[in-house]
Amino acid sequence: MEQLKNNKSGGLDKKKVLLGLSGGVDSTAAALLLKEKGFEVTGFYFDVLGRNENGRKEASQVASQLGIEFIYADVSEEFGEKVIGNFCSEYLCGRTPNPCVVCNPNIKFKKLVETADSIGAFYIATGHYCRIYRDDNKGACYVMRAANEKKDQSYMLYRLGQDVLRRLIFPLGEFSSKDETRELARSKNLQNAEKKDSQEICFVDPDKNYVEYIKALGFDSRPGKFIDRDGKVLGEHKGIVNYTIGQRKGLGIALGKPAFVTAIDYGNNTITLGDNEDLFSNVVISCDNVFAYGQAKDYDGMRIMAKVRYSARPAEAVIKVDGNKITTTFKEPQRAATPGQSIVFYIDDHVVGGGFIE
Repeated sequence: MEQLKNNKSGGLDKKKVLLGLSGGVDSTAAALLLKEKGFEVTGFYFDVLGRNENGRKEASQVASQLGIEFIYADVSEEFGEKVIGNFCSEYLCGRTPNPCVVCNPNIKFKKLVETADSIGAFYIATGHYCRIYRDDNKGACYVMRAANEKKDQSYMLYRLGQDVLRRLIFPLGEFSSKDETRELARSKNLQNAEKKDSQEICFVDPDKNYVEYIKALGFDSRPGKFIDRDGKVLGEHKGIVNYTIGQRKGLGIALGKPAFVTAIDYGNNTITLGDNEDLFSNVVISCDNVFAYGQAKDYDGMRIMAKVRYSARPAEAVIKVDGNKITTTFKEPQRAATPGQSIVFYIDDHVVGGGFIE
């Protein structure tokens, strides 16, 4: 973790840190570690739905128990436009979005930086399980994978720029397990030490799935045809919003053998079904690529490690840059590289960039 520095940068105090405080055990433990390092911590709760009084109350109570200042902000309007709107439109077009990847640069860390500026704090922090690497030779910062590989969240943060990274602290980056986090909270008798982890999509009711959520907002897609890879019609699907690449269950069709969604064609409103083997490919094309430092052309032809989903392990690959599109050729085939998801590039344990899979 960044050591305490008794100086200022651009009028911002390096003794002060603004921490994203959700009320969960991770951000609570992060606050404790920051306080132990001598930082003056302020908790920041941003309400993405604008009506989460329970969440606001829990975060406020945690801040009180920790003895830190607390700030609340309603970001629901901007979140609705940039995250929920993107989430729905992507699914309706047959793509599978990751809302956290969109939220992090456009809402979460943007608001952290803006609010930190307003209170004169140089540093910002969250309870993510990852680390920051500061390359003094380049004058650049990178997100770095967490010590705990199973909890590593670096994949979600690849779109953060240097303006954020140079001010960012991840107190939990060196923790070896979630038990270590809970034990820290228990040692301080904190009320949320045993609180369950939040659901995967923060704005979707845990009792509903994403399809029900999208339809409840008034969106839907029309039925169309299931086809095989040769174009033969196999049956009728319920609308492309109901499916994603790699899906096997809930297809609503019996072919006498396991079938997987291998392609979704929005223009023709068709869904291609095939075997599990059809989901593997060595080549992935991505667009809207970003890099933490330098330009895309600096990485052309470079051997890197890459992962095509949050839960995947980084795999050896070579990237070829063509404008803002990148072709990644993996040494070993990757399963179900899904349009709308992200491919993230690593050198050693450092996140150097990534983009959206086409």
